[in-house]
Amino acid sequence: MRVIGGSLKGRRLASIKGAPIRPTSDKVREAIFNILPREFPFRRVLDLFAGTGAMGIEALSRGADAVTFVDADAGSVAVIRKNLEACGVKESARVLKGDASRELNALSRWGEGFDLIFVDPPYNTALFEDSLKEIARLGLLRAEGALVAETSKRAPLSVEVSGLELFDERRYGDTLVYFFKRS
Repeated sequence: MRVIGGSLKGRRLASIKGAPIRPTSDKVREAIFNILPREFPFRRVLDLFAGTGAMGIEALSRGADAVTFVDADAGSVAVIRKNLEACGVKESARVLKGDASRELNALSRWGEGFDLIFVDPPYNTALFEDSLKEIARLGLLRAEGALVAETSKRAPLSVEVSGLELFDERRYGDTLVYFFKRS
């Protein structure tokens, strides 16, 4: 796994061996960032269910000022910190270890808002739709922002999420990627 674009292009990222983590493939990450504007307008980014931190680090590589990484798994948090250190971008990052819902509520209480949010929970769980609803309810996505959410083709989005408007949807093998903006 490597950074695919921007100032950190080509840097290798550590992954978690043997863990039930499913990092976004280089191919899917590249496709996602090709759909987002080339002149990267997203300054503040949230990488929810961050895993290895690859999505957030890719955003930093392309010009984001700051990324907040959230993951409940201690092994993931350790790998995220290792990857941030290896890429020399730890000063632009905040890593939160905890349950996604609890951390989203804390971010809301702190008055946080994000220009770009990545949501990539474990496949085939209620966390996918629950997280989208929570982000919309808390108003964490800024007005001109984008939210990119990944799920399995076997568990597509089955509800409309109040406060979010779907503007693109793509399929890459077993992965469905949804692109939202605030409605």
